Amino acid sequence: MLGIELTPEHELSRLVDLGVRAEDAGYDAVYSTCHYNNRDPWAFLSRLAAATDSVRLGPGVANPSETHPVTLASKVATLDELSEGRAVLGIGPGDPSTLKNLGLEDERGLRPVLEAFKTAQKLWAGERVDHEGTFDAADAGLNYEPPQGADVPVHVGGEGPHMCRMAAKHADGLLYNGSHPKDLAWAREQVDDGLADRPDRRGEFDLIAYAAVSVAESEAAAREAARPPVAFIAAGAAPPVLKRHGIDSDAASEIGERVSAGEFSAAFERVTPAMVDAFCMAGTPETVRERAAAVAEHADGLVVGSPLGPDLESAVDLAAEAVDGLF
Repeated sequence: MLGIELTPEHELSRLVDLGVRAEDAGYDAVYSTCHYNNRDPWAFLSRLAAATDSVRLGPGVANPSETHPVTLASKVATLDELSEGRAVLGIGPGDPSTLKNLGLEDERGLRPVLEAFKTAQKLWAGERVDHEGTFDAADAGLNYEPPQGADVPVHVGGEGPHMCRMAAKHADGLLYNGSHPKDLAWAREQVDDGLADRPDRRGEFDLIAYAAVSVAESEAAAREAARPPVAFIAAGAAPPVLKRHGIDSDAASEIGERVSAGEFSAAFERVTPAMVDAFCMAGTPETVRERAAAVAEHADGLVVGSPLGPDLESAVDLAAEAVDGLF
């Protein structure tokens, strides 16, 4: 599976054009990031559904803290209806840097994610739901039926060991936030542990590298464009991940504080070359292919994530060509 992440930090018409371009370039799925400080992802995905024919579409990733899980299920069902059965639910605990602005950083966790998508699957199957747990629902149900019913794939976004294992046991895929083969090798170990407890009836499971990618004909330009997403990744990385790559935790925390304060330029300036190497496939198409090939030894799929490159339009094509045949 080859997917691409598009971020609604740009005007929606341009994003729709990029999504159409991605479909033409051979991507299988388009995910939209979901951060309160960008444009609405559902408006973007709805417009893209009308402009495309084959790519799967979904949030990458929504979280159950900002939107009630029953409402989230309805949003995905609506997207499935608009796209004639092409929706996918990407769901995870959310970005800690932006959730901090909403006072929701303490709401992140495994149980809210699991309870949310299990509830969504019941609603998509036409059931009415009563629930008491990380959220409450009483006799909730949808008044319409999405085209694929309960067959909407669920891809869990996460990188902690328990989230990886939970996804392997209960979901259709794991969107693992990683760009380096060290991280994907570790993720594969966690997934294999979870798959040992997976019922056969749940079918196949994909470990998908949700990787920051910055590609351009100029290595220097690609690496410079990688600074913004690497800042967000470093800020939200767990201590074991930072340790795995020899990244100073205090430096990562400082970046996170700048991001939360909206001091983005200051945050990006603090990104080091080692952080770029650890958290992004950045460089020429040849460099990106080499990095992607190493990741493909452990992953079943790849999502080409932000920033894509210094020129978005050319990066959509360059990235697809760079990883052609690897996934």
